[in-house]
Amino acid sequence: MPNNFYHRILQAIHILRYGELPKSKMAPIPELTSEEVGEARVFFPMKKFFIFGHARSGTTMLVRLVRLHPQVYCNYQAHFFTRAPLLQSLVSNAEVRAWLARSSNRWNRGKDLSPVVMRAAADFILEREARRFGKTIVGDKSPSNLMNGEAVRLMYSIYPDASLVYIVRDGRDAALSHRIQGFIDFPDQLSKQDRIIRDDFSRDPQPYLSGKRSLFSENGIRNSAESWVKNVYETETEARNLFKDRYFSLRYEDLLDNTWEEMQRLWWFLGAETEGSGLKETLINELQQNPDAEWQKTKAKELAVSIQKGKRGSWREMFTERDLQIFQEIAGETLINWRYT
Repeated sequence: MPNNFYHRILQAIHILRYGELPKSKMAPIPELTSEEVGEARVFFPMKKFFIFGHARSGTTMLVRLVRLHPQVYCNYQAHFFTRAPLLQSLVSNAEVRAWLARSSNRWNRGKDLSPVVMRAAADFILEREARRFGKTIVGDKSPSNLMNGEAVRLMYSIYPDASLVYIVRDGRDAALSHRIQGFIDFPDQLSKQDRIIRDDFSRDPQPYLSGKRSLFSENGIRNSAESWVKNVYETETEARNLFKDRYFSLRYEDLLDNTWEEMQRLWWFLGAETEGSGLKETLINELQQNPDAEWQKTKAKELAVSIQKGKRGSWREMFTERDLQIFQEIAGETLINWRYT
Protein backbone atom coordinates (compact mmCIF):
# COMPACT_ATOMS: atom_id res chain seq x y z
CA MET A 1 0.00 0.00 0.00
CA PRO A 2 2.72 2.59 0.86
CA ASN A 3 4.45 1.94 -2.48
CA ASN A 4 1.15 2.32 -4.34
CA PHE A 5 0.45 5.62 -2.55
CA TYR A 6 3.97 6.89 -3.37
CA HIS A 7 3.49 5.94 -7.05
CA ARG A 8 0.23 7.91 -7.19
CA ILE A 9 1.92 10.95 -5.64
CA LEU A 10 4.62 10.82 -8.35
CA GLN A 11 1.96 10.56 -11.05
CA ALA A 12 0.10 13.57 -9.62
CA ILE A 13 3.33 15.62 -9.59
CA HIS A 14 4.00 14.63 -13.19
CA ILE A 15 0.48 15.66 -14.26
CA LEU A 16 0.82 19.02 -12.53
CA ARG A 17 4.16 19.66 -14.20
CA TYR A 18 3.51 18.28 -17.70
CA GLY A 19 -0.28 18.08 -17.99
CA GLU A 20 -0.34 14.33 -18.64
CA LEU A 21 0.59 10.98 -17.18
CA PRO A 22 4.19 9.85 -17.68
CA LYS A 23 4.62 7.83 -20.84
CA SER A 24 5.76 4.27 -20.35
CA LYS A 25 8.80 3.14 -22.30
CA MET A 26 8.01 0.89 -25.24
CA ALA A 27 10.16 -2.07 -26.13
CA PRO A 28 12.42 -1.55 -29.17
CA ILE A 29 10.88 -2.50 -32.49
CA PRO A 30 12.23 -5.98 -33.34
CA GLU A 31 14.19 -6.57 -36.51
CA LEU A 32 12.56 -8.40 -39.38
CA THR A 33 13.42 -12.10 -39.18
CA SER A 34 14.80 -14.08 -42.11
CA GLU A 35 11.48 -15.94 -42.30
CA GLU A 36 9.57 -12.64 -42.49
CA VAL A 37 11.96 -11.34 -45.15
CA GLY A 38 11.23 -14.42 -47.25
CA GLU A 39 7.49 -13.94 -46.84
CA ALA A 40 7.73 -10.26 -47.80
CA ARG A 41 9.57 -11.13 -50.99
CA VAL A 42 6.82 -13.53 -52.03
CA PHE A 43 4.35 -10.63 -52.08
CA PHE A 44 6.83 -7.91 -53.13
CA PRO A 45 9.52 -9.64 -55.21
CA MET A 46 11.36 -6.65 -56.70
CA LYS A 47 14.98 -6.09 -55.72
CA LYS A 48 15.28 -3.02 -53.47
CA PHE A 49 18.05 -0.49 -52.98
CA PHE A 50 18.48 2.75 -51.08
CA ILE A 51 20.78 5.64 -51.98
CA PHE A 52 22.28 7.54 -49.04
CA GLY A 53 24.67 10.48 -48.99
CA HIS A 54 25.43 13.71 -47.23
CA ALA A 55 23.36 16.67 -48.42
CA ARG A 56 24.63 18.14 -51.70
CA SER A 57 26.76 15.11 -52.55
CA GLY A 58 25.17 14.20 -55.87
CA THR A 59 22.35 11.92 -54.72
CA THR A 60 19.81 13.64 -56.97
CA MET A 61 22.05 13.40 -60.02
CA LEU A 62 22.66 9.73 -59.27
CA VAL A 63 18.89 9.08 -59.19
CA ARG A 64 18.46 10.73 -62.58
CA LEU A 65 21.18 8.53 -64.04
CA VAL A 66 20.40 5.19 -62.39
CA ARG A 67 16.74 5.18 -63.45
CA LEU A 68 17.61 5.65 -67.11
CA HIS A 69 18.17 1.90 -67.19
CA PRO A 70 15.10 0.06 -68.55
CA GLN A 71 15.08 -2.30 -65.52
CA VAL A 72 15.71 0.23 -62.74
CA TYR A 73 13.38 2.74 -61.10
CA CYS A 74 14.30 5.19 -58.38
CA ASN A 75 12.53 8.17 -56.87
CA TYR A 76 13.14 10.89 -54.35
CA GLN A 77 13.19 11.17 -50.60
CA ALA A 78 10.70 8.88 -48.94
CA HIS A 79 12.98 9.28 -45.91
CA PHE A 80 12.01 5.88 -44.55
CA PHE A 81 15.17 5.79 -42.41
CA THR A 82 16.79 9.19 -42.81
CA ARG A 83 14.53 11.93 -41.47
CA ALA A 84 11.88 12.13 -38.75
CA PRO A 85 9.21 10.95 -38.32
CA LEU A 86 10.72 7.87 -40.08
CA LEU A 87 9.00 4.67 -41.20
CA GLN A 88 8.84 3.49 -37.59
CA SER A 89 6.38 6.27 -36.77
CA LEU A 90 3.71 4.02 -38.31
CA VAL A 91 3.97 1.79 -35.24
CA SER A 92 5.38 4.17 -32.62
CA ASN A 93 2.06 4.79 -30.86
CA ALA A 94 1.85 2.70 -27.67
CA GLU A 95 -1.71 1.55 -28.39
CA VAL A 96 -0.79 0.53 -31.94
CA ARG A 97 2.23 -1.43 -30.70
CA ALA A 98 0.08 -3.13 -28.06
CA TRP A 99 -2.51 -4.07 -30.69
CA LEU A 100 0.12 -5.51 -33.04
CA ALA A 101 1.70 -7.58 -30.26
CA ARG A 102 -1.47 -8.52 -28.33
CA SER A 103 -1.63 -12.22 -27.46
CA SER A 104 -5.30 -12.41 -28.44
CA ASN A 105 -4.41 -11.20 -31.93
CA ARG A 106 -4.06 -14.60 -33.57
CA TRP A 107 -2.68 -13.06 -36.79
CA ASN A 108 0.64 -12.12 -35.24
CA ARG A 109 1.84 -15.69 -34.48
CA GLY A 110 2.68 -14.65 -30.95
CA LYS A 111 5.12 -11.90 -32.02
CA ASP A 112 5.12 -8.15 -32.54
CA LEU A 113 3.87 -7.45 -36.07
CA SER A 114 5.47 -3.99 -36.18
CA PRO A 115 8.42 -4.82 -38.49
CA VAL A 116 6.10 -6.73 -40.84
CA VAL A 117 3.79 -3.72 -41.09
CA MET A 118 6.71 -1.39 -41.75
CA ARG A 119 8.18 -3.60 -44.44
CA ALA A 120 4.82 -4.13 -46.15
CA ALA A 121 4.11 -0.38 -46.21
CA ALA A 122 7.50 0.52 -47.69
CA ASP A 123 7.44 -2.36 -50.19
CA PHE A 124 4.03 -1.34 -51.47
CA ILE A 125 5.04 2.32 -51.87
CA LEU A 126 8.19 1.36 -53.79
CA GLU A 127 6.76 -1.33 -56.06
CA ARG A 128 3.54 0.59 -56.73
CA GLU A 129 5.53 3.26 -58.60
CA ALA A 130 8.02 0.93 -60.26
CA ARG A 131 5.26 -1.15 -61.81
CA ARG A 132 3.83 1.93 -63.53
CA PHE A 133 7.04 2.18 -65.51
CA GLY A 134 7.53 -1.53 -66.14
CA LYS A 135 10.66 -1.69 -63.94
CA THR A 136 11.79 -4.66 -61.85
CA ILE A 137 14.44 -3.11 -59.57
CA VAL A 138 13.37 -0.22 -57.36
CA GLY A 139 15.00 2.16 -54.91
CA ASP A 140 14.69 5.40 -52.99
CA LYS A 141 17.26 8.15 -52.51
CA SER A 142 17.19 10.12 -49.28
CA PRO A 143 20.09 12.25 -47.97
CA SER A 144 21.22 10.67 -44.72
CA ASN A 145 23.16 13.45 -42.97
CA LEU A 146 20.47 13.98 -40.32
CA MET A 147 20.69 10.35 -39.12
CA ASN A 148 24.15 9.19 -40.28
CA GLY A 149 24.97 5.68 -39.04
CA GLU A 150 21.59 5.29 -37.37
CA ALA A 151 19.97 5.45 -40.82
CA VAL A 152 22.01 2.42 -41.87
CA ARG A 153 21.01 0.49 -38.76
CA LEU A 154 17.33 1.35 -39.18
CA MET A 155 17.41 0.30 -42.82
CA TYR A 156 19.07 -3.01 -41.96
CA SER A 157 16.43 -3.83 -39.33
CA ILE A 158 13.71 -3.78 -42.01
CA TYR A 159 15.66 -4.40 -45.24
CA PRO A 160 18.57 -6.74 -44.42
CA ASP A 161 18.20 -8.16 -47.93
CA ALA A 162 18.31 -4.80 -49.77
CA SER A 163 21.33 -3.00 -51.22
CA LEU A 164 22.77 0.25 -49.92
CA VAL A 165 24.40 2.72 -52.30
CA TYR A 166 26.42 5.56 -50.79
CA ILE A 167 27.75 8.53 -52.78
CA VAL A 168 30.51 10.73 -51.37
CA ARG A 169 31.55 14.20 -52.53
CA ASP A 170 34.53 16.28 -51.44
CA GLY A 171 33.31 17.66 -48.11
CA ARG A 172 34.51 21.16 -48.92
CA ASP A 173 32.42 21.35 -52.08
CA ALA A 174 29.48 19.72 -50.31
CA ALA A 175 29.70 22.35 -47.56
CA LEU A 176 29.69 25.20 -50.09
CA SER A 177 26.78 23.76 -52.03
CA HIS A 178 24.81 23.15 -48.85
CA ARG A 179 25.48 26.71 -47.75
CA ILE A 180 24.20 28.21 -51.01
CA GLN A 181 21.18 25.93 -50.89
CA GLY A 182 20.40 27.26 -47.42
CA PHE A 183 20.66 30.84 -48.69
CA ILE A 184 18.26 30.11 -51.56
CA ASP A 185 15.79 27.56 -50.20
CA PHE A 186 15.65 28.32 -46.47
CA PRO A 187 16.37 32.03 -45.90
CA ASP A 188 13.77 32.19 -43.11
CA GLN A 189 15.74 29.58 -41.14
CA LEU A 190 19.01 31.52 -41.15
CA SER A 191 20.44 33.12 -38.03
CA LYS A 192 20.87 36.88 -37.89
CA GLN A 193 24.59 36.55 -38.66
CA ASP A 194 23.89 34.24 -41.60
CA ARG A 195 21.27 36.62 -43.03
CA ILE A 196 23.86 39.40 -42.96
CA ILE A 197 26.32 37.20 -44.89
CA ARG A 198 23.60 36.19 -47.36
CA ASP A 199 22.53 39.78 -48.05
CA ASP A 200 26.10 40.96 -48.43
CA PHE A 201 26.90 38.09 -50.81
CA SER A 202 23.81 38.94 -52.85
CA ARG A 203 24.88 42.59 -53.19
CA ASP A 204 28.57 41.98 -53.90
CA PRO A 205 29.53 38.32 -54.52
CA GLN A 206 33.06 38.90 -55.84
CA PRO A 207 34.93 38.97 -52.49
CA TYR A 208 33.24 35.69 -51.55
CA LEU A 209 33.96 34.06 -54.90
CA SER A 210 37.66 34.89 -54.61
CA GLY A 211 38.20 33.73 -51.04
CA LYS A 212 38.59 37.19 -49.55
CA ARG A 213 35.44 36.91 -47.46
CA SER A 214 33.85 33.76 -46.06
CA LEU A 215 30.34 32.49 -46.64
CA PHE A 216 30.58 30.83 -43.23
CA SER A 217 30.76 31.98 -39.66
CA GLU A 218 33.49 30.20 -37.70
CA ASN A 219 30.93 27.93 -36.06
CA GLY A 220 29.31 27.39 -39.45
CA ILE A 221 32.41 26.04 -41.19
CA ARG A 222 33.26 23.95 -38.14
CA ASN A 223 29.78 22.43 -38.02
CA SER A 224 29.89 21.71 -41.75
CA ALA A 225 33.17 19.84 -41.45
CA GLU A 226 32.03 17.86 -38.43
CA SER A 227 28.74 16.94 -40.10
CA TRP A 228 30.49 15.65 -43.22
CA VAL A 229 33.04 13.60 -41.30
CA LYS A 230 30.37 12.06 -39.07
CA ASN A 231 28.20 11.11 -42.03
CA VAL A 232 31.04 9.59 -44.04
CA TYR A 233 32.62 7.69 -41.15
CA GLU A 234 29.43 6.31 -39.61
CA THR A 235 27.80 5.38 -42.91
CA GLU A 236 30.87 3.62 -44.26
CA THR A 237 31.54 1.78 -40.99
CA GLU A 238 27.98 0.60 -40.39
CA ALA A 239 27.32 -0.25 -44.03
CA ARG A 240 30.42 -2.41 -44.41
CA ASN A 241 29.69 -4.16 -41.13
CA LEU A 242 26.00 -4.84 -41.79
CA PHE A 243 25.51 -5.03 -45.55
CA LYS A 244 28.91 -6.35 -46.58
CA ASP A 245 28.75 -7.27 -50.30
CA ARG A 246 25.37 -5.53 -50.62
CA TYR A 247 27.08 -2.18 -49.98
CA PHE A 248 28.31 -0.03 -52.88
CA SER A 249 30.13 3.29 -52.53
CA LEU A 250 31.23 5.74 -55.18
CA ARG A 251 32.59 9.26 -55.41
CA TYR A 252 30.70 12.10 -57.06
CA GLU A 253 33.88 13.20 -58.85
CA ASP A 254 34.45 9.75 -60.35
CA LEU A 255 30.86 9.73 -61.55
CA LEU A 256 31.52 12.97 -63.44
CA ASP A 257 34.85 11.79 -64.88
CA ASN A 258 33.86 8.23 -65.83
CA THR A 259 30.09 8.30 -66.02
CA TRP A 260 29.55 5.26 -68.21
CA GLU A 261 32.02 3.06 -66.37
CA GLU A 262 30.71 4.03 -62.92
CA MET A 263 27.09 3.49 -63.91
CA GLN A 264 27.90 0.13 -65.46
CA ARG A 265 29.45 -0.88 -62.16
CA LEU A 266 26.38 0.30 -60.25
CA TRP A 267 23.84 -1.34 -62.55
CA TRP A 268 25.75 -4.61 -62.38
CA PHE A 269 25.78 -4.35 -58.58
CA LEU A 270 21.99 -3.82 -58.55
CA GLY A 271 21.48 -6.90 -60.73
CA ALA A 272 20.58 -5.08 -63.95
CA GLU A 273 21.97 -5.83 -67.38
CA THR A 274 24.97 -3.63 -68.16
CA GLU A 275 24.48 -3.43 -71.90
CA GLY A 276 21.65 -1.68 -73.69
CA SER A 277 21.07 -0.12 -77.06
CA GLY A 278 21.54 3.64 -76.86
CA LEU A 279 21.92 3.61 -73.06
CA LYS A 280 25.36 5.18 -73.07
CA GLU A 281 24.22 8.08 -75.27
CA THR A 282 21.11 8.62 -73.12
CA LEU A 283 23.32 8.68 -70.05
CA ILE A 284 25.69 11.30 -71.44
CA ASN A 285 22.79 13.49 -72.59
CA GLU A 286 21.17 13.36 -69.16
CA LEU A 287 24.43 14.39 -67.53
CA GLN A 288 24.36 17.66 -69.46
CA GLN A 289 21.11 18.66 -67.76
CA ASN A 290 20.93 20.37 -64.37
CA PRO A 291 17.28 20.85 -63.34
CA ASP A 292 18.31 21.72 -59.78
CA ALA A 293 20.30 24.72 -61.00
CA GLU A 294 17.39 25.93 -63.11
CA TRP A 295 15.03 25.60 -60.15
CA GLN A 296 17.30 27.64 -57.91
CA LYS A 297 17.50 30.40 -60.51
CA THR A 298 13.73 30.75 -60.41
CA LYS A 299 13.84 31.11 -56.60
CA ALA A 300 16.80 33.46 -56.11
CA LYS A 301 18.45 34.38 -59.38
CA GLU A 302 20.71 36.99 -57.78
CA LEU A 303 22.33 34.24 -55.70
CA ALA A 304 22.15 31.26 -58.03
CA VAL A 305 23.82 32.92 -61.01
CA SER A 306 26.97 33.55 -58.97
CA ILE A 307 27.66 29.84 -58.43
CA GLN A 308 28.17 27.16 -61.05
CA LYS A 309 26.10 24.22 -59.82
CA GLY A 310 27.83 20.86 -59.50
CA LYS A 311 31.29 22.27 -60.19
CA ARG A 312 34.24 20.43 -58.67
CA GLY A 313 36.83 22.29 -56.65
CA SER A 314 34.90 25.50 -56.03
CA TRP A 315 36.32 25.47 -52.52
CA ARG A 316 39.78 26.22 -53.95
CA GLU A 317 38.63 29.70 -55.00
CA MET A 318 35.97 30.37 -52.36
CA PHE A 319 37.37 29.09 -49.07
CA THR A 320 39.25 31.66 -47.02
CA GLU A 321 42.46 30.72 -45.21
CA ARG A 322 40.43 30.35 -42.01
CA ASP A 323 37.91 28.07 -43.74
CA LEU A 324 40.71 25.87 -45.10
CA GLN A 325 42.47 25.64 -41.77
CA ILE A 326 39.35 24.70 -39.79
CA PHE A 327 38.11 22.18 -42.35
CA GLN A 328 41.53 20.55 -42.60
CA GLU A 329 41.86 20.38 -38.83
CA ILE A 330 38.57 18.51 -38.50
CA ALA A 331 38.29 16.55 -41.75
CA GLY A 332 41.88 16.13 -42.92
CA GLU A 333 42.10 12.39 -42.27
CA THR A 334 38.72 11.69 -43.87
CA LEU A 335 39.65 13.74 -46.94
CA ILE A 336 42.82 11.70 -47.38
CA ASN A 337 40.99 8.39 -46.87
CA TRP A 338 38.63 9.29 -49.73
CA ARG A 339 41.47 10.57 -51.95
CA TYR A 340 40.65 14.25 -51.64
CA THR A 341 43.79 16.38 -51.48
